Amino acid sequence: MSPTAFLTGAGSPRVESLCTNDDLTTQIEGEMIRKANETKLKKYWYCLIGKEIYVYKNRKEEKHKGMHSLVGVFIKDEPEEQLDATTTLYPFKLVFPPNKTRVYYLLNKADKEKWINGIKKVIGYSNLFDFYDIQETLGKGKFGLVKAAVHKKSGKKVAVKVMSKKEMSVDDVELQRREIEILKLCQHPHIIKLLDIFENQDYIYIVMENLKGGDLFTYLEKREFVITEKRAKEISHQISTAMFYLHSFGVAHRDLKPENILMSDNSDTAEAKIVDFGLSKIIGPNEKSTDPFGTLSYVAPEVLLQKPYGKEVDLWSIGVISYLLLSRVLPFDDDDDKEIARQTIQDPADFSFHPWEKVSKEAIDFCKTLLQKERSKRGNLEAVLNHPWFAQYKEIQNARKEVGEETKFAAYTLTQPDSPKLQQEI
Repeated sequence: MSPTAFLTGAGSPRVESLCTNDDLTTQIEGEMIRKANETKLKKYWYCLIGKEIYVYKNRKEEKHKGMHSLVGVFIKDEPEEQLDATTTLYPFKLVFPPNKTRVYYLLNKADKEKWINGIKKVIGYSNLFDFYDIQETLGKGKFGLVKAAVHKKSGKKVAVKVMSKKEMSVDDVELQRREIEILKLCQHPHIIKLLDIFENQDYIYIVMENLKGGDLFTYLEKREFVITEKRAKEISHQISTAMFYLHSFGVAHRDLKPENILMSDNSDTAEAKIVDFGLSKIIGPNEKSTDPFGTLSYVAPEVLLQKPYGKEVDLWSIGVISYLLLSRVLPFDDDDDKEIARQTIQDPADFSFHPWEKVSKEAIDFCKTLLQKERSKRGNLEAVLNHPWFAQYKEIQNARKEVGEETKFAAYTLTQPDSPKLQQEI
């Protein structure tokens, strides 16, 4: 039988379906075509019930021959195909996890649109471009671009991280999903806000607040790394409150560095916001990890020594960043990576050069405390936030001592001592 005869043969008109599935209602049913190969076509009867597609040999069959779950599925429109001089096929593609594809063909465009719209509704499909106008490129990431965008209804300016799955390994995709889950958890003034997520067969789109100050390293570079101690303290405190928040949920960042801290703008009062949670990990109170991670100049000694570590690795990174903010250089640095590792493991941080003579003893003690080689001597972030260098935030510190754990947690997440939110909490 020719393909055209097959498609126009007896049995094409639709009749009442036999599709049933207990309490679930059939959303869509009808005949669709699959290609067995380039020349052979097969018709089947399909029923969309809940989040599953049931396949029958024909519309009269009571027992289905297969079922496909639509959980985690992506749908993609496909261009029409001319089968012969008189017959056009209208296909769409479903991409099933991990990466299996099925193409379905309809004989008219209206039926194709009905199936596409029905499946989109079931899988919660949404299109980035329906909600945002994409604009200029803001930067380039490991797997794609960061684009400026504007929300069509509100006019709010955002940043969209566009990642090509083709450039990502399975492990890369898993790390990205981990980052998304952590960002969903975070609601803190010094952690980047996740606003939206979109995903299709080819790309992952992460919509975040648009921060115009660039990363902290670039922010410092524009100032030739010269900022006041007061400003260094503000940034260090903002980072520390954000990390307290993360550690309270059991999350260790594990790659805290200036490049992973964005500034809200380029002013001298810009706020710091932590980003990039791709290497983050949930570590329980008594749990330790041995996974290698991080960036050499900011990584703690115990990681380089391949010893079990906990969330104290983030305290070391805060110490390195604070040292950089105060002195304009890294505490452990060299052109040779092996020498950086050796310094990190063996050498104490140097506080004998300019401008350390102008830095307060509290600031120096703060850095020394966090740059302890023994992780147990660094304390925890509650001790960090109560350090004398942060004494100007004493109103918050006093409030922490007087309130219960729930309000105490809220107090720790704030930076400014005169915050109305803090006053309401206590």
